[in-house]
Amino acid sequence: MLTDQFQRTISYLRLSVTDRCDFRCVYCMAEDMTFLPRKDILSLEELGEIGAAFVELGGKKIRLTGGEPLIRKDLATLARALGALDGLEHLAITTNGSQLASCADALAAAGVRSLNISLDSLDPIKFKSITRTGDLTKVLAGINAAQAAGIENIRLNSVILQNYNLQDVEELIEFAIAKRLDIAFIEEMPLGSMPNSQREERWLSNETLMQELESRYRFQRPDALEDTAGPARYQKIVNTDTRIGFISPHSNNFCSSCNRIRVTVEGRLLLCLGNEHSLDLRAILRRPNYSRDTLKTAIIDALSLKPERHHFYDPEHPQILRFMSATGG
Repeated sequence: MLTDQFQRTISYLRLSVTDRCDFRCVYCMAEDMTFLPRKDILSLEELGEIGAAFVELGGKKIRLTGGEPLIRKDLATLARALGALDGLEHLAITTNGSQLASCADALAAAGVRSLNISLDSLDPIKFKSITRTGDLTKVLAGINAAQAAGIENIRLNSVILQNYNLQDVEELIEFAIAKRLDIAFIEEMPLGSMPNSQREERWLSNETLMQELESRYRFQRPDALEDTAGPARYQKIVNTDTRIGFISPHSNNFCSSCNRIRVTVEGRLLLCLGNEHSLDLRAILRRPNYSRDTLKTAIIDALSLKPERHHFYDPEHPQILRFMSATGG
């Protein structure tokens, strides 16, 4: 198993397949974006090679991310290759759902076991305002298609912002309950330079949100800590099949239990979401004398770079200038 210098076991790889997206969500991207040229991004074969090396090193879960992964041509081909890896226990995708209706069946057949689908409002006008370009009807059709395809583990991801969609929380929860889905609320993270974004004014802590929800819902706390292979802390809503998760990088730092590494679409092995510690895997993959053993050794050695924690609000550390879409959701 992969272990870092702080004795954290690394079993979860978030593998970005594109930095492009058909949405421009206000908390994730600038309205005008410059994307990487094709020559700089990893091929599907290179992405598959990284996934195979990770699983051989003991990795158990791979999540395909972006940008919006479903706009990458032939993504199902990569999903099939990864889904067939001996030792991989869980193949997942994070998506905005816009393209899901047309490919849910293919993803399920490829071995995708779970989906995280972004949904920040059920009001079409507000949804368009937050995503800038999104069509809510397509996302709802994608959720229905994924359920019909038999993908059982589906979670909605909602970033709740003051003055944007705080009033939508209860409707989102009721929708999740009606669809028998989980839902996670995610604190906005200060990634990417967005002039005049008013992040401080719109930021909302999950601690505040939880206190408000406790006045409306009864929660059943788990008897023991559930291994979710991710940062969400879950509580089940009593008399429903729905769990609410809270992902709180600010108000409840989860770095001590971090089990994740990320690979960006240009092959940068990123050891922490909120730091720049990284290794160029693309250069290794494209060497004339490349071997998988060389790649595996590089991944093992890179874990010495993984920092103990992020410092989003530490004034002595500069703001991370890469956008979430460049990081790999």
